[in-house]
Amino acid sequence: MPFTQYTNLDFDDIKQSIKDYLRANTKFTDFDFEGSNFSVLIDTLAYNTYISSFNANMIANESFLDSATMRENVVSLARNIGYVPRSKKAAKAKISINANFIGASSILTLKEGLVCVGNQSNTSYVFSIPEDITVNATSLSGGDVDVTAERTAYFDEVDVYEGVFLQKQFTYDASIKQRFVIDNANVDTSTIRVYVRQSNDVGRGVEYSLVDNISKIDGTSEIYLLQEIKDEKYEIIFGDGYFGKKLNNASVITITYIVTNGTGGNGVSNFSFSGSFTGSNNAIITTNDTTLVSTLEASRNGSDIESIDSIKYFAPKQYSAQNRAVTTRDYETIIKEIFPNTESVAVVGGEELSPPRYGKVFISVKPKNGTFLSDFSKIQIQSKLKEYSIIGIDQELIDLKVLYVEVDSSIYYN
Repeated sequence: MPFTQYTNLDFDDIKQSIKDYLRANTKFTDFDFEGSNFSVLIDTLAYNTYISSFNANMIANESFLDSATMRENVVSLARNIGYVPRSKKAAKAKISINANFIGASSILTLKEGLVCVGNQSNTSYVFSIPEDITVNATSLSGGDVDVTAERTAYFDEVDVYEGVFLQKQFTYDASIKQRFVIDNANVDTSTIRVYVRQSNDVGRGVEYSLVDNISKIDGTSEIYLLQEIKDEKYEIIFGDGYFGKKLNNASVITITYIVTNGTGGNGVSNFSFSGSFTGSNNAIITTNDTTLVSTLEASRNGSDIESIDSIKYFAPKQYSAQNRAVTTRDYETIIKEIFPNTESVAVVGGEELSPPRYGKVFISVKPKNGTFLSDFSKIQIQSKLKEYSIIGIDQELIDLKVLYVEVDSSIYYN
């Protein structure tokens, strides 16, 4: 009997292949497959083959970064080459706060979490900070220790992030294989803070630092790694005693973070204060009604989580760049990573100009929510690029030159 190969996923073709296979047997040469109960068995075999072939094809597709379609599989494949997809990015606004209170405290601390509520188009957005901010309080009347003295504190250029501030705690148990997963989706990973408290520590303990390169750490480094897992959630990974400090049994891990709406929080400029203050003895300070919030910069640069297509495009390029900026493609990939609000990037080496300018790289970035980068964004990008650039090469961010073409509307109406 000949061996029949099934090379397609069409049900009718599979069914015909089974019939041809059976007809090759002399016992079924003149058998009427359609007019007998044998057709039910053939349909069952064809259906089973069809399902098996479809599953095998999907499994094969999901095993490669180029053809995978499920986000969980794309993220897992990208993780194998050291790529962490960009999370949602909270829109950031810059405000100043002028608070007046009565008491003897010489300092005033703006507590982490909710700071103000912004309103835009009849929609309210919550804005938070990931860490406490402390400033000196100035006496307006009375002495330094006078509990009835009126005082004022000014918080200048406070960066507030659109979203809800949350906290999660774990107790490490060395006897089991434990995972530290942030249950909430839509987390802005740049706002994550991780603290580890031992039995003799106060407060939350020691703050651990996020790293994406283990080449500069040892067994005592207080670090953690971050990776995206299923359903757009994130997992915190600690060291093993060789690469990063290993957790002690019964250590208390505290993770704080902000859950955001991403692009939905952009453009908010009207804020009202809703935060809380503490004084020098960590007691709650109640301010009077003259607490003022001034908007220095409206919220912007909020972005959604990195798309599947973006991961499939940039993961191999970041892998080839190996965390260094040498070629123009390296710069394009790295800038997308350090400035998620990038829509497009153009990079030109100074040697290509006339006259040449050796040792220079000229970069133009178009943000998603505008035409030009702000001076603040340029400074941030240039500062972060120094971690990837090679010695002797200077980067210069230049504005785009926008060309406007006048179109004769008459050609559309004549």
